[in-house]
Amino acid sequence: MSIRKYLKFDPGEETGETLLQWWKGLEGNRGERATLRRCRNLTEVAFVPSFHRLYRDLSKCAVVDAERLALVAGLAAHVRSIDPGAEIAVQMGQGKPGSGSAVVSGLRFRRLLKIQDREELFLAMIRIIALLGGGLNLLSLVKGAYEWNEWTRKKWAFDYYSTAPSEV
Repeated sequence: MSIRKYLKFDPGEETGETLLQWWKGLEGNRGERATLRRCRNLTEVAFVPSFHRLYRDLSKCAVVDAERLALVAGLAAHVRSIDPGAEIAVQMGQGKPGSGSAVVSGLRFRRLLKIQDREELFLAMIRIIALLGGGLNLLSLVKGAYEWNEWTRKKWAFDYYSTAPSEV
């Protein structure tokens, strides 16, 4: 009997690599990606076949929460390019080119941290992905979204405010 692990989405780890392969597969299947991008809630994401492929692939190596994974799949479809450099909250706090303000304003970031509901988080993060230009640390995004809890919000706050001192 094997011990089932939980999804981590860490770089170099099996579940993280599975997600990255799935995301790369969306590039070759623009119709499925477009369908995911049009989803306005997590129920709609659950109706898309590519979500179920991801669910099946990840279920082979870890315990999967379907609602949390729908959030991950829906958000990942909005990511246009991967920038593995900094954590997602650091990327939110970085300055806009030619401006001293953060890419994601302090007010928007504080509102994000107050969100408890996954449906609300889905819509808020779609807007933030757009503000970041679609290029971000995908594994950091999905790890935070999948685990969305008090610990994640604290970590994101420390990361954001260490980068965006003008927002303090």
